[in-house]
Amino acid sequence: MIVGVGIDVAAVDRFGEALERTPTLAERLFVDAELWLPGGGRRGVASLAARFAAKEALAKALGAPGGLSWTDAEVVQADSGQPSLRVRGTVAARAESLGVRGWHLSLSHDAGIASAVVIAEG
Repeated sequence: MIVGVGIDVAAVDRFGEALERTPTLAERLFVDAELWLPGGGRRGVASLAARFAAKEALAKALGAPGGLSWTDAEVVQADSGQPSLRVRGTVAARAESLGVRGWHLSLSHDAGIASAVVIAEG
């Protein structure tokens, strides 16, 4: 049973400008594993914008309640490249209250836009 669906888009250039304007923003939005590529090097702006869109889409799938912590939702990537969500804290508590038992996530970025779709499944 689908508990919620969320979708979000982010303009990559605008997101990159926000990261430049506010040097601590990336650390407030992402956990270290999201910021860095496996094997080293910082993840690119388009990839980070897609991860930000995923967190926004996740909040929408949960009914967009206040009080969720950005870093309580983490986009993880399997060796195959498939993204998924790992939740804890405030996000896990809200998901549990709604009966969410699993997540589906799709990310994309092209033509200067990053997008994400999240399906919360009960």
